[in-house]
Amino acid sequence: MAKDTMKYYATGRRKSAVARVWLFPGEGKILINRREADSYLCRPTNLKLIEQPLVAAGSREKYDVWCTASGGGLSGQAGAIRLGIARAILQVDPEARSSLKDAGYLTRDSRAVERKKYGRAGARRRFQFSKR
Repeated sequence: MAKDTMKYYATGRRKSAVARVWLFPGEGKILINRREADSYLCRPTNLKLIEQPLVAAGSREKYDVWCTASGGGLSGQAGAIRLGIARAILQVDPEARSSLKDAGYLTRDSRAVERKKYGRAGARRRFQFSKR
């Protein structure tokens, strides 16, 4: 199998969302859960977010992206897809590591929802206090 016809796979995670990303040579189409990216993500900011690693590596028009995203909301899924795309680009072009790393696209965002504690209405919110 020639290097140009190979598929590259990577996984990305953000909050409770998980994205499985396949990258293969093409003209720059992005499909998420078998739908076009602009119709799936709705917000233009989320669309820009997932294109960032491709633009930073200079391969926006070189590769097609096919991915499945599950869990969480659309913003979390967009962040997971961005990490997956960045990791897949590393397999294609290891020289792009410095530009992706400097932009922060290879770092997994570890922020997640804080758990609810007992004796509280939420993670930090207290129940309403009544003096009398």
